Amino acid sequence: MNEALLETRGLVKQFGALVATDHLDLTVFPGEIHAIIGPNGAGKTTLLAQLAGELRPDAGTIRFGGRDITHLPVHTRSALGLARSFQITSIFHGFSVLDNVAIAVQARAGHSFRFWRNAHTIPELREPALAILERVGLRERAETVAARLSHGEQRQLEIAMVLATQPKLLLLDEPTAGMGAEETAQMIALLRELKGEHTLLLVEHDMDAVFALADRITVLVYGRAIATGTIEEIRVNPEVRQAYLGEEERGAARSDRP
Repeated sequence: MNEALLETRGLVKQFGALVATDHLDLTVFPGEIHAIIGPNGAGKTTLLAQLAGELRPDAGTIRFGGRDITHLPVHTRSALGLARSFQITSIFHGFSVLDNVAIAVQARAGHSFRFWRNAHTIPELREPALAILERVGLRERAETVAARLSHGEQRQLEIAMVLATQPKLLLLDEPTAGMGAEETAQMIALLRELKGEHTLLLVEHDMDAVFALADRITVLVYGRAIATGTIEEIRVNPEVRQAYLGEEERGAARSDRP
């Protein structure tokens, strides 16, 4: 397998007596979709925040592309190709869909933010923004004010804004959160299309989405990685079944009873 794109070793984060990340070792390889799963309170979002640079670990190291980024700020990590989306959409609701993506293109190019509202009129920003919107299925909504999009469309827009930064690795926090079945299917299809061209590390509660997308899965419990492996390896792992998946499977079995 290729050399790791992202690697953590002995990562620790505590909040008082609470250990949110417990000596975590994680390896993500180029081109893979790697899912992080675990019960509520397992430390999944805290892990993403450390990887993105929003939280500083108390111990351990984070390497990205062979470089130690443990103490680098968010904007430097972004410039290196590491981008994050959030559980709650982080878009500019008062701007058009096209403006939102043009701003992200503008930020990647390092231009001034003084002319946000006119960003979509600049060909160097408009053309790549439209191409990205086409890719995520929002080309026909380009002139729509972002606040008028459905929840699923807003998540698609957020992915478009992340793609505009030309990332090597996307950190995705609950990309299907709050979506219905149809919107979830659309998001899964979009993320599957990104596979290979981009590396994805995603936190996700929807196990159907995880099993549809992931090449490998890491299971967190109380900040500790109890298992990492393929879908089948995780399915049959007894510790995982007891700590996490077993509860869902027992619930599904009960629901299937006549």
